[in-house]
Amino acid sequence: MRISIIIPTYNESENIGNVLDHLYRNSSPENIEEVIVSDGISDDDTLEIARSKGAKVVNHKHTGRAKQMNAGARMASGDLFYFLHADTYPPEGFDADILSSVKNGYGAGCFRMKWDMDHPVLNFFAFFTRFNCQWCRGGDQSMFINRELFEKVRGFNENYRFLEDYEIIPRIKKHAKFRVIQRDIVTSARKYRKNGVLRLQLHVAKTYIMRMLGMDVEKVARAYYKGIQEKYNE
Repeated sequence: MRISIIIPTYNESENIGNVLDHLYRNSSPENIEEVIVSDGISDDDTLEIARSKGAKVVNHKHTGRAKQMNAGARMASGDLFYFLHADTYPPEGFDADILSSVKNGYGAGCFRMKWDMDHPVLNFFAFFTRFNCQWCRGGDQSMFINRELFEKVRGFNENYRFLEDYEIIPRIKKHAKFRVIQRDIVTSARKYRKNGVLRLQLHVAKTYIMRMLGMDVEKVARAYYKGIQEKYNE
């Protein structure tokens, strides 16, 4: 089995080169089929940097991680898909961990998470990512899944521009075992630095509750992005 790593990007020129270098240093070439950068209309040097580092590129016509990750999966030729954010760094030997999990009967899974910022609030929430329960999941933990299972659940729901990782996992668990690998993946706290830790954590909690109460997912996404004042394309 070989792994296709799929990274959705939007104006990630400051991060994509470092992440790609990290992936190559911390994995074995015989386990990696390809690295695919699925881009959403970046207007910086993301694509040029990705190509220069040997990644394949999908120049998608829309932003939105669900659409971009599905587009990357359609291009992928590996037996397993590993979806990774462009500011997130897996542990050394992550590829062997993924392959071992699949060989032991897990159809999908993720890693524990910690932030690259030492803050008691972030550390508190990161601690709970070691537990295999739904409310502890998020895309910053990355996600691996075998191709057959991904196709069976029909990939990510493209109606979700926010919480797309959270939405797919219950569908996966109806068909396969899901594993939380007990090693840390390190993800950037850049949004917390920009928006403030307490302010952003409360805002994220509010939008999660909005969705849990049944509010339309597009309205929740708009509320989320408005609250963090982050540019996005519709």
